[in-house]
Amino acid sequence: MHPLEKFHYCPVCGSARFEVHNEKSKQCADCGFTYYFNASAATVAFILNSRNELLVCRRAKEPAKGTLDLPGGFIDLYESGEEGVAREVKEETGLTVTKAVYQFSLPNTYLYSDFLVHTLDQFFVCEVEDDSRLLAMDDVAAAVWMPLGEVCPEAFGLDSVRQGVTRFLVEHPIM
Repeated sequence: MHPLEKFHYCPVCGSARFEVHNEKSKQCADCGFTYYFNASAATVAFILNSRNELLVCRRAKEPAKGTLDLPGGFIDLYESGEEGVAREVKEETGLTVTKAVYQFSLPNTYLYSDFLVHTLDQFFVCEVEDDSRLLAMDDVAAAVWMPLGEVCPEAFGLDSVRQGVTRFLVEHPIM
């Protein structure tokens, strides 16, 4: 089912004549408002400590509950990608990001409240203030430092994160 099928009424005038306009939009036949369904922006953080270990989290919630993940999440309104990744890292691990450098992006889908959210996940390499103060908070069940040689992309539950970890490991070989 296309996500736009969940939208039955025009958000501007309330009309039930909110009809498919094309594959990515609906248009109100009464007031003319057109709604485009675009990807939501999200972030993912690669954080290495001084021992060249990657910060890896275990998901506490669905989707993919119990699988491995990296810190990150949705970017809030009026946030940049760098601000969003720093906020998410703080909320999930207690760590303070001092530097975030954009690497690449990957599309993804994320089932939330029985609604398929399309995302554009922005991956950043982040430096943190003090990596010894690691906590598992928010939607993280556990957070650990994992040697790069032990990181197995197949253990990551979200498609884009799995692909991103694979790419990161190729671009950051074990020293």
